[in-house]
Amino acid sequence: MTTYAFTLAGAQLTALPSGALYWPQENLLAVSDLHLGKAERRARLGDATLPPYETRDTLSRLEFALRATGASTVVCLGDSFDDPDAAHALPEEDRLWIKTLQAGRRWVWIEGNHDPGPMDLGGTHLAELPLAPLTFRHIARSGASGEVSGHYHPKAQLSLKGRTISRPAFLIDSDRVILPAFGTYTGGLRSSDAALSTLMRTEALAVLTGHSTHVIPMPR
Repeated sequence: MTTYAFTLAGAQLTALPSGALYWPQENLLAVSDLHLGKAERRARLGDATLPPYETRDTLSRLEFALRATGASTVVCLGDSFDDPDAAHALPEEDRLWIKTLQAGRRWVWIEGNHDPGPMDLGGTHLAELPLAPLTFRHIARSGASGEVSGHYHPKAQLSLKGRTISRPAFLIDSDRVILPAFGTYTGGLRSSDAALSTLMRTEALAVLTGHSTHVIPMPR
C-alpha cells in the first residue's frame, strides 16, 4: 500500500489509498461522504433498487482503515448517511457495528447537507470542528485556509500504460484538502468541473485512490 504524505498549514497529513485522511500527530482519521443507507433510501423513494450491501462494505473498509492506523479520533466530514431516515433505518447489526467502531475513540459527526441533524448513534455532532491549525467541515469555503472538507466527491483521470483510468481523488493545494467520497455507492465529480477548478489553486494536486495512490497535477 502506498500513501501520500503532505503538509497543510503546518500539519503533517497522509492521504490513504482508501480515501481516508490520517493525521499522525493527533492520531486522527477523517473520512467523508459515507452515504450509509443509500440503497434503503432509493428503495424507499421508489427509485431503481441497488444491492443492499453498501453499508456493510463501507463499514468494513472503515474498520480496516482504523485497524491499520490505530486512530483514536474519527471525524466523519458530513453526508455520513444518505438522509436522516436512512440513519434511523439502519439494521440493528449495523448500528452495533458502528458502536463497536466508536468504542474507546472520540467520534465526531460533522453536519452535512444530507444529514443536517444529530443522529442517535453515539459520538458528537458538530457543524464543524476547529482543531488548530486545521478546520474540518463538510463544504469548502472560498478564502478559507487549513481546511479539510468533502461534499464534492472529487474524481480525476490518469493515463497509465496506454489506458485512461478514473478514480476518486483527494484534491490538495496550499489552502485545503478535499476528500473523495468514502461510501461504496457514491458517484464522483470530475476535478475539471467549475465547482472544483475555480475553488482550487492553480498548483493543486490530485491524489487518485485505489490499491495505491497516484499523484498528478489536478486535471482542469
